Amino acid sequence: MRGSVRLGLCAVVATGWLCAAASAQQSRYAEGGGYGGGLIEYLVTGQAGGGGRGWPQRSAAPQRVAAYSGELLPAEPEPLQALPPQQAYGVPQTDPGRIAREVGPEYRRQEVAFAGPQRPGTIVIDTAAKHLYLVQPGQRALRYGIGVGRPGFAWSGLKTVSRKAEWPDWTPPAEMLARRPDLPRHMAGGPENPLGARALYLGSSLYRIHGTNEPGTIGQSVSSGCIRMMNEDVVDLYDRVPVGTRVEVL
Repeated sequence: MRGSVRLGLCAVVATGWLCAAASAQQSRYAEGGGYGGGLIEYLVTGQAGGGGRGWPQRSAAPQRVAAYSGELLPAEPEPLQALPPQQAYGVPQTDPGRIAREVGPEYRRQEVAFAGPQRPGTIVIDTAAKHLYLVQPGQRALRYGIGVGRPGFAWSGLKTVSRKAEWPDWTPPAEMLARRPDLPRHMAGGPENPLGARALYLGSSLYRIHGTNEPGTIGQSVSSGCIRMMNEDVVDLYDRVPVGTRVEVL
């Protein structure tokens, strides 16, 4: 008899526990609108349920962080700033516009009338007008535009072409280095060399007729006494005159 009573009590306790668990589970699903919350309820009702907790949204892509400073980097790189002007021959270009300046038509190579007394084959340099003449027969001359010595470096006289060089090296004389110690002591010939494509050396002086990599200076008084020409013009003159040619600088 006592054994039957114990067995019955255990059955009652077990039944009560199972009912309580089922009731709690139904209550939990009922909180979210009857669909159990979570993904199923979100798909049916558009709401996540579950006590008002929203369905997790995709978070924004994290920004890149600079490891060296911790600062946020922009999504796109900022445009690079313009680089400072290049330096030519080891010397800052104080007037970059000289290179880009348009050469006037009066400084373009052309054949013109020439009334001077010089014989054909003579080079005549008119420093005031910034013109070089190669005298031709029949009172004609080939005229070239030139750049000449700046104030304090102008000169005149008679010289002779003593040497010719293609793409000459440049070794600034001591006098120039004393004025400009920042200049290179030597520069090999080439497109970056200030003597340009050709050079005609005048006697034993420091002066030359030479090309330039700054064609915008033609028609200007900018040199230290040398006569500069556009590269295509000095090549043309170089091919026309031999060593020993007479040069008159007016």
